[in-house]
Amino acid sequence: MIWQPLILSLQVTGIASLLILILGLGLGILLARTRFPGQLLVSTVLNLPLVLPPSVVGYGLLLALGRGSPIQEVLGIQLLFTWQAAAIASTVVALPLMVESTRVAIASVNPELEDAARTLGASELEVLWLISLPLAYRGVLAGLGLSIARGLGEFGATLMVAGSIPGRTQTLPLALYDAVQMQDYQRANQMVLIMTVIAFTLLWGVRLLENSQEHQ
Repeated sequence: MIWQPLILSLQVTGIASLLILILGLGLGILLARTRFPGQLLVSTVLNLPLVLPPSVVGYGLLLALGRGSPIQEVLGIQLLFTWQAAAIASTVVALPLMVESTRVAIASVNPELEDAARTLGASELEVLWLISLPLAYRGVLAGLGLSIARGLGEFGATLMVAGSIPGRTQTLPLALYDAVQMQDYQRANQMVLIMTVIAFTLLWGVRLLENSQEHQ
């Protein structure tokens, strides 16, 4: 059956997408609008999951969430080999796409428009909400779409921290791997089709946003 891993994948991706939206939007705005010591270092660290092997990212999460970590020892929260750990893994590997897309989109907003709003008495929060985000929303949505697609296809880091437990942590990419291992190619083909359609739809939406921005 492919419904269990499909539903679990949508659940994991949904939670990851919410975390990515909140964290990615906040970090992207911070990097675009402020200057602080160590900013280049922070930006580099945030982008590491894009270039590191997923197994390395997964091992880092294993150390951060597992035995001896503050999360487990101090807070007493057991996250390893749960669907929540899979959501965290998807968030970490996909977050850089959202952060960078948001940073570029916010930085590209015409500062004269923002300064005009400030001279009219708008606070920084009002400038961001009424001027910057409406002008940058295409870039933000494009980053979110790419992040969702990346999170949906996450495999390596998820396997490290969540395992591949049917009905509990086995997302579509993990179930696909198991199906191929068992030579159940009919089931594998079904899962490949589903993931391809979802990913294609997300990427198509991103390209539409980019094209609409270019023609303005």
